[in-house]
Amino acid sequence: MSANFYRIAVVLGLLSAIGPFAIDMYLPALPTIGADLGASTAAVQMSLLIFFLATASGQIVVGPISDMVGRKKPLYFGLVLFMIGGVGAALSPTAEWLIGFRFVQGLGACAGMVVPRAVVRDLHTGVEAARLMSLLMLVFSVSPILAPLTGSFIIEAFGWRGVFWAVTAAALIAVILLATSLGETRPPELRAGSSLRSALAGYRFLLGDRNFLGLTAIGGFAISSFFVYLSNSSFVLIDHFGLSPKAYSAFFSINAVSFFAMAQATGLLARRFGLKRVVRAAVGGYAATMLLLLAVTAAGAGGLWVLAALLFVGYGFVGLVVPSTSVLAMDDHGAIAGTASALMGTLQLAIGALAMAVSGLFFDGTPLPMVAGIAICAATSFVLAQVTLSRRRAARLAEAPAE
Repeated sequence: MSANFYRIAVVLGLLSAIGPFAIDMYLPALPTIGADLGASTAAVQMSLLIFFLATASGQIVVGPISDMVGRKKPLYFGLVLFMIGGVGAALSPTAEWLIGFRFVQGLGACAGMVVPRAVVRDLHTGVEAARLMSLLMLVFSVSPILAPLTGSFIIEAFGWRGVFWAVTAAALIAVILLATSLGETRPPELRAGSSLRSALAGYRFLLGDRNFLGLTAIGGFAISSFFVYLSNSSFVLIDHFGLSPKAYSAFFSINAVSFFAMAQATGLLARRFGLKRVVRAAVGGYAATMLLLLAVTAAGAGGLWVLAALLFVGYGFVGLVVPSTSVLAMDDHGAIAGTASALMGTLQLAIGALAMAVSGLFFDGTPLPMVAGIAICAATSFVLAQVTLSRRRAARLAEAPAE
């Protein structure tokens, strides 16, 4: 792979990581924010949930716009909006103001979530796209690995508001990188046929593509188990198990290392076995591990280290599922890559937001509701994979010429 290949992966990974930084860095502060603002646990969790909802809804608009005007302009606009939301969140006097500015911040973050996937599809397909996607995720892994630990140090030194000043500064750095290190990958001649009408037609087409929807949902439920973990883990690990914010950050980072380390194997495994076989094996291991964790926790035998070990294994499998399903879903939709990436991101974040909301309703301060939510997401992903990939194989056999 050329130096340019790696450079693109680094820039796209950092652009993609800006939004997750705004989540992961302030996770250790969730209990502190509630105490400081006099807000309930539900209100503090809403500041996380609203970010996901804003990011999901915004992608529907940003994706087609990136097909119409190119990839870079929406990224610039999103980063500026993200910075406005970050400054507002840092200055928020109440939980209601924080939730409002988190919504603005989420709208800004959506460009960094949707456009990099479209850029990958602009440049590559198949195994090469999987290799670039896995490298992008390697850079993206800086967020969940380092952000919680960095956030805990910032919180200790400057309070929770310092986190939002830090992510605003990170967005400014991303603007500089975008201007100096990434060229436009959607040339004017390809934009000519893109319009609001074509975007709506593209969405109608994609919503009728059962293979695209199936693959999107497989990845969506896989990553949703991580979202359930995001929204509940600080309360479970800090309040229930008694970890300090720094220890929580280290615990969180271990699972992120597993996810992104396995994601790097996607290209190699796809080249040897094919993407569909990788997905089948990964969702099987993912579901088996998370259901085992549920059984152990429900039986009352799941302590902190059992939880840590099984989450580490389970999220390793998720690291194979997410990039593989993204590449498979996007492969046939290069002409509307921005629209396809937007719909994929919106549906997956909507699934994640729903999973977080439902798990939050059952939260009782113990690990069981969180683990149950994770296991249900895993089992759903497994069932969807059996249906979607079997249907894809049957369709291919039906189209094959008779001997």
